Parts: sequence; C-alpha cells; structure tokens
Amino acid sequence: MAQAAMRRLASLREEAERWNTLEQRVQDTLEFATLDDESLGDELTAETEALEQEIDRLEFHLLLSGPYDRGDAILAIHAGAGGTDAQDFSEMVLRMYLRWAEARGYEAAVVDRLCGEEAGIKRATVTISGPYAYGYLRAERGVHRLVRLSPFDAAHRRHTSFALVEIWPDIGDDISITIDSNDLQIDTFCASSAGGQHMQKNETAVRITHIPTGVIVSCQNERSQTQNRETALRVLRARLLQLEEEKRRAEIAELKGEHVDAGWGNQIRSYVLHPYQMIKDHRTGYETGNVQAVLNGRLDGFMEAYLRFVMGAGESGHEH
Repeated sequence: MAQAAMRRLASLREEAERWNTLEQRVQDTLEFATLDDESLGDELTAETEALEQEIDRLEFHLLLSGPYDRGDAILAIHAGAGGTDAQDFSEMVLRMYLRWAEARGYEAAVVDRLCGEEAGIKRATVTISGPYAYGYLRAERGVHRLVRLSPFDAAHRRHTSFALVEIWPDIGDDISITIDSNDLQIDTFCASSAGGQHMQKNETAVRITHIPTGVIVSCQNERSQTQNRETALRVLRARLLQLEEEKRRAEIAELKGEHVDAGWGNQIRSYVLHPYQMIKDHRTGYETGNVQAVLNGRLDGFMEAYLRFVMGAGESGHEH
C-alpha cells in the first residue's frame, strides 16, 4: 500500500508539473505577442495552436477522476455470435487495441489467447500499462458488431458477427484483495502458438480457478511458469475486485457493467464494411467513415465522445 501511495504521489507531482510548464509557456507566448516583430507571426500561431491542444488534453484528463482512471487496465475480448467470422472479427478488435496502445506509447502484452479452429481467436486477455489506460479503455466495454462480406462464405454473402470487450482496472498490489490459497485450483499446461504447436515442451502456461466464485483466468505469455502465475493472479485480483464492487453496491458493477450476450440488440458500436463504410457508436452517435483508421487504432475520438457523454461534459460528435 505504501508503494501505491508513492506512485500516486509521483503521478500527482507529474501532473502538477505539466500544468506549471503550460502556465509558463502561456506567459512566454503572451510576452512574445507584445513584441512588434512580424517575423514572429508564424511561430506565435503555431505555438498558440499547440497550447490550445495541450489545454484541451489536460482539461479532458480532469474528467478522468474515477478511482482507477489514472491506472493500468486489463482488457478481455471474447468472440460472440457469428462463428468463424466472429472469431476473425475478435482478432481484428485485438489488433485495433494493440495498435491504439502502441500509438499512445503504452505497454501492451497479450497474456492469454485461444485461437479459433479456422481463423481468428475465441478469446484473448491483454494487460495495458500507461497513464490513464483504464480511464480511456472503460469507454470500450460492451458488444462490438461487424457487418461485411464474409471471406469465409463461399458465396461471399454479407454476414453480421459480434465480439464482447471487457475492461477491468489492473490494481496490481495497490488494493488488498484477500485470496486464500486453499481456494485456488492451479493447473499448468504447455503454451501453444497460433498454429497449435507447442512453443516449448515445459508446462509454463498457468490456469487458475477461484473455486468459491468459479472465476477462471489463464496466462501463457511468459516463458517462466512463475511469471505466468504472477500475471494470472493479477488478472484474478482484478476480477475479484469487480465482484466485490458488485456486492458493495448491490447493483450493476461500475467497473465492468451489466453482463450482456455478445449478439443481436446489445451492441455499443457497429463496424459496417458493406454496403457502405461507417463506424458508429450507438451510445453517443459519434461516427466516422474512415474505417481503416479506426481498425488501425484511431479510437480516441470514440473514447472521448463517450466519456464526455457519460460525464455530462458534452454531447455526441461526428468525425468527417
């Protein structure tokens, strides 16, 4: 807990320093503006625009005031209705979030992946580390829907498929979640590659079942069984925290949201590739026709529109 407090203090100091630096930049720019020097015009314009963007970014961070918003996140993707198309879509969604994390300079690691028989993935779990990772990603929780001409249909007909995205805060050791070792069933197995072949002969992959709740987590990303066990326990603590929140509030869990089936009628966002190209968030109305950019990780517009929407700081928007 002392380490958590120190990290929190360091984060607050860093944010205060950003605001102090911004204040100094504004003062310097105002002083330059008072100079009667036309050669500074372009430089002043560029700096003013940069300051506006930085102020917008820092003001938005003020909206991320939840208890876990500043911290890391654990993201899980599950293929829903739609068979092989859904599994392929789930892999597209996984790639989208990995690209998003990379663009933001976050550290992302796929700690568990179960591949589909023909293509794609049935599920995957990812840890994402970076400032405000959970604050941004909690906007992505829910069912995502894809409409396209199926590459797995011989007749090349239009198919609809679904993927479920779950998000939890990666609490690490910051919060005390008591786990009795007697309540754990720990199994080891050989980690496998996407092709189904063993990455190594030793049983380094770990699956942990929390017997009282039935929660099952697994990790096969690391080469060491000990490392995989530690990562699996991190995911388990996050899952158990969510259950504690449910008990405490006796209502829909704030950290995970109401459980919904990954199928018709439950989607939060639609990715339409045919007969036209459009991605639309059904909660906010925010949409864009630049489908490939979004699938390559350009998600900030959707995330910010949702977070402003739920916090009452703005309305839905459109990207053209």
